[in-house]
Amino acid sequence: MLTRNCLLLFLWILVDEGSVSSFRAPSTPLGRSRTGREHARSLVGPMRNGAAGFQRVKRGWVWNQFFVLEEYMGSDPQYVGKLHTDLDKGDSVVKYTLSGDGAGSIFTIDQTTGDIHALRSLDREEKPYYTLRAQAVDLDTNRPLEPESEFVIKVQDINDNEPKFLEGPYTASVPEMSPVGTYVTQVTATDADDPTYGNSARVVYSILHGQPYFSVDPKTGVIKTALPNMDREVKEQYQVLIQAKDMGGQLGGLAGTTTINITLSDVNDNPPRFSKSFFHLRVPESSSVGSAVGRIKAHDLDIGKNAEVEYTIVPGDGGAMFDITTNEHNQEGIIILKRPLDFETKKAYTFKVDASNAHLDPRFQSFGAFKDTATVKINVLDVDEPPVFNKPSYVMDVYEDTPAGTIIGAVTAQDLDASSSPVRYSIDWKSDLDSYFDIDPVEGTISTNELLDRESIAQHNISIVATKLNSPVLTSRVAVTVHVLDINEFPPELASPYETFVCENAKAGQVIQTFSAKDQDLPSAGQQFSFKLPKEDVKNKNFTIRDFGNNTAGIVTKRGGFRRRLQEIYLLPVVIDDNGYPPKSSTGTLTIRVCGCESDGSLLTCSAEAIFLPVGLSTGALIAILLCIIILLVIVVLYVGLRRQKKKETLMSSKEDIRDNVIHYDDEGGGEEDTHAFDMGTLRNPKVVKENLYRRDVKPELKQGPRPPVSQDSADIRDFINQRLQEHDIDNSAPPYDSLATYAYEGNGSVAESLSSIESLAVDHEEDYDYLNDWGPRFKTLAGIFSEQSETQSDSTTTENTH
Repeated sequence: MLTRNCLLLFLWILVDEGSVSSFRAPSTPLGRSRTGREHARSLVGPMRNGAAGFQRVKRGWVWNQFFVLEEYMGSDPQYVGKLHTDLDKGDSVVKYTLSGDGAGSIFTIDQTTGDIHALRSLDREEKPYYTLRAQAVDLDTNRPLEPESEFVIKVQDINDNEPKFLEGPYTASVPEMSPVGTYVTQVTATDADDPTYGNSARVVYSILHGQPYFSVDPKTGVIKTALPNMDREVKEQYQVLIQAKDMGGQLGGLAGTTTINITLSDVNDNPPRFSKSFFHLRVPESSSVGSAVGRIKAHDLDIGKNAEVEYTIVPGDGGAMFDITTNEHNQEGIIILKRPLDFETKKAYTFKVDASNAHLDPRFQSFGAFKDTATVKINVLDVDEPPVFNKPSYVMDVYEDTPAGTIIGAVTAQDLDASSSPVRYSIDWKSDLDSYFDIDPVEGTISTNELLDRESIAQHNISIVATKLNSPVLTSRVAVTVHVLDINEFPPELASPYETFVCENAKAGQVIQTFSAKDQDLPSAGQQFSFKLPKEDVKNKNFTIRDFGNNTAGIVTKRGGFRRRLQEIYLLPVVIDDNGYPPKSSTGTLTIRVCGCESDGSLLTCSAEAIFLPVGLSTGALIAILLCIIILLVIVVLYVGLRRQKKKETLMSSKEDIRDNVIHYDDEGGGEEDTHAFDMGTLRNPKVVKENLYRRDVKPELKQGPRPPVSQDSADIRDFINQRLQEHDIDNSAPPYDSLATYAYEGNGSVAESLSSIESLAVDHEEDYDYLNDWGPRFKTLAGIFSEQSETQSDSTTTENTH
């Protein structure tokens, strides 16, 4: 191993034209390392002639990039290289130092000779290179002879790592029946060795186990099918062993392996197959419709949806009686009964069933039909069954009041079994609690037990039970509906009391009225009525009856020229017949009035009763007349109300009412110049005394006694007003809002105190009013009035004294 490593190192050095010994700076062509490019770098140091200052000194030692083999297994430290400077004359005055990655622990240097050794084995995959710094110093003074330089020691790779499959083991699938070369999957192996050096990391793939079914590409690791038409139903799982080998697959290369589990996925390449070609089933005839009568199964070697089977019955003997469906869980065919079975009618059925796949693969249809056919025979087993009625239900009719014991119908049932047992009949007592009917147990005839009344019960629903004589537990039932028919008890009559009219200008053959009839018998549907004149009135010269055939008839004139003044009303008898049993008839009378009409036949005038007939006036005309009457009534009421209001003369409307001027007396006068505010002469009017003292705006409720005579001295306004106040105070019929009382007091705000004459009772009669002249021109008029009053009073007093 050591010899091999040394040989590799020697070859590498020869290729790079390097040397472990020192060379002169100009002859060092190494350009891949940083240190090889720094040979022109100068070293600054003291001058040898002792002159003061520094000068540039060319570096006198260089070295190449060093290499060391990885995984060195020798007993001695591995020699790496040698450092040397031209300043070293061999007199042991130069000392070499080493620092950087692994200095002292991994790498060591001989301080005197400059030899570098590796102290332990190195792994390139752990660390591919180391960066160190070297320096030459004076041994005595420890002064650097040259500046420190950096160099790299690379770990030389050897093939010590085999290829590895990081994602194994692998799982893949490929459809069955795939052609050769179908892609399955791809595997990849990685090698930790240096891919840039030699073939240590160049991997080649090969298949160790899995041939001849699969193949692998040696460079890409792609796995493909190598055998055509591999059948999943023959073999589903395959295990393939793949090897990855470095050194390009050459002898001595390292190898790694992985396992690939390949599954063939299913395709629909197999049709369903019945396990046998003939199936024999048995089913009792009493099986209900929709029940399962048997199961068959066709097997399919495929799986999943490719194994889903569809069953169909080939049209033929059993196509109408049976159906078949697929059980989704186990893919069985379930045969279902579609119609009732009858052993006595047919004892066996034979038909064919096809089984096919629901999902077909067109690639395999050329192999043949993807279905299978089997024959199914079903034997019907005889079962002792109850009797069977010849009808599912019965309907019978009977007239009411039919005598008891009358046969109204019959039911029939028979035993269809081979034994053909006799049948006995009975009525279920729960359906005929009142025992209206009876049945013959042998013949099955149904008769009445009592009189039936349609007005009480119009329909009876009974249940008839048929029982086999030799097996009483086997019974069957049938429903019987009995309709009680109505006897024609009521004669027909006119539908309504018709009253019609004929125009005076009517012509012969004109239909003037259409009428119909009604009947109290039920049902009303289906009744037919006929109309005609009585025999004694067939020769009627005025009118006749025309039967329309649809339960209506018309009155037809036989002549024209009717006149009201000659005959106003005609009575026409009508004979009405029905179609009931027994038939009934009645005679009705139609009233015909003669009326005046316009040329188009519309009614103009008729008798008093005919005016309000619907044929005389329309609804709109009647409403218009009613509205006119209401409007006239409203106008009359308004007119009467206005007349009454004009007649009522209130107290406030009279110009001669003294209180009118008293009401306006609250206005402040305009002074001496204002002579139009009121007229004091009105208060002195002698007519006022003669007027009735009752309130003219209120009607008294109590009769008052005679009033004392009013003083004829109209000049004394004060006494007059006081007298009127006293009268109103004792008048119970006067309202509390007397207009005179509202102005009894004028107010307290005036400096002249109250000027009202209403309070004259409390005022001295001989009061002097001359001070009013001193209040200014506004009070001159008032002063004149009272001065005149004082003079009049003085004259009166003088006269009295004289008398």
